Amino acid sequence: MDIKALRYFVKLVELQSFTRASEILYVTQPTISKMVRNLEQSLNQPLLHREGRRFWLTEAGEIVYQRALQILEQMDQLKAELIDLHELQRGHLRLGIPPMVGHLYAGLIRRYRQLYPNVELTIVEYGGRKIEQALINGELDMAITMLTSHHDHCLAKLPLANYPIHAILPDTERWHDCKHITWQDLKEEPFYLYTEEFTLSDYINTLCQNAGYAPQISARSSQWDFLVALVKSGVGVAFLPEPLCHRIRDEAVLVKPISPSMDWPLGMIWHADRYVSKTADALIKLGKEYIESKKNQEPMLN
Repeated sequence: MDIKALRYFVKLVELQSFTRASEILYVTQPTISKMVRNLEQSLNQPLLHREGRRFWLTEAGEIVYQRALQILEQMDQLKAELIDLHELQRGHLRLGIPPMVGHLYAGLIRRYRQLYPNVELTIVEYGGRKIEQALINGELDMAITMLTSHHDHCLAKLPLANYPIHAILPDTERWHDCKHITWQDLKEEPFYLYTEEFTLSDYINTLCQNAGYAPQISARSSQWDFLVALVKSGVGVAFLPEPLCHRIRDEAVLVKPISPSMDWPLGMIWHADRYVSKTADALIKLGKEYIESKKNQEPMLN
């Protein structure tokens, strides 16, 4: 059914005049007549009784007129909603952020909320591996997470920052004088690692394997502060990115660089082969502004 034909039909019925309808719609009277005939043919029903220049609705015409009012109202509402979405006056963003990453980009998220207060923001705290799978499955629109060299080819990325990973050790005499820790030094230590859905756990395991041993994993958790608390018991090792290390300097643990070093590259990722929503695209643009502000040492997103 032609929406334009419905619109012409409704206007004709409202004005009760082909002449007035043609003036309002900026079309000729024959055009309106043709639209009405096409509508009648498509429905296989007469919609108007005609008598000279007079006309009135048939029973079918009355039904079509009432339904057309509803359809046109819904179409107008659809256009209004799409305009609102384009201008980000509405919408929904499903964002994945691992627990360790969230606090680093709270300023970025806060800025997004200030600019687009009517966008509904759902934040899901998954590990990096699960976040990638959720993006591939269409469960998330985008994510801010640890970037890996083996990201699925369908995922696009925008690097934001890179930080070293440090070893968190008990505040004991054994570690006091060590300026650097090697992976071999940790061979006999219990490891407190993140759950297997965290990409960082894979990297730690690989570096241990490169040093000639498999780590003795004593506990796993998605909560970095719980892993640090285990180290305080006086034995074992956990691992934290440098920004989080600043938060535990006075907590009776030691923070030591590791050699070979391990990095924690962070960035935005999204599905490269799917339509990028307006809400997601707005956050990507803010991410690019964030990168520029870092280059220029501007605190605009902090």
